[in-house]
Amino acid sequence: MISKKLEIKLPDGLEARPIALLVQVASQYECSVYVECEDKKVNAKSIMGMMSLALPAGKEITVITNGNDEEKAMENIEKYLRGE
Repeated sequence: MISKKLEIKLPDGLEARPIALLVQVASQYECSVYVECEDKKVNAKSIMGMMSLALPAGKEITVITNGNDEEKAMENIEKYLRGE
C-alpha cells in the first residue's frame, strides 16, 4: 500500500471533465485507488464519488493505492494531478 499527500495543481481544480480524466487514469490499473480529503474517503474509480469531493486547485489530498500495480498507478495519478 502506498499513501501520498498531493496538491491539486490543475488550474480549475477537479471539476467534471478533469474528474472524468482522473477516473480514466485510475481505472487503467488493477489496484484499488482511493482519494482522502478531510473526513471523506472515496474510490478514485467512481466518478460520482469523486464529484462529491468538489476539490479546488491548491487543495491537498491523500491518494492511496493498494495492489499489484500500485506504484505505476501512483506515479501516473501524481503526474495527472500536477498537470503534466
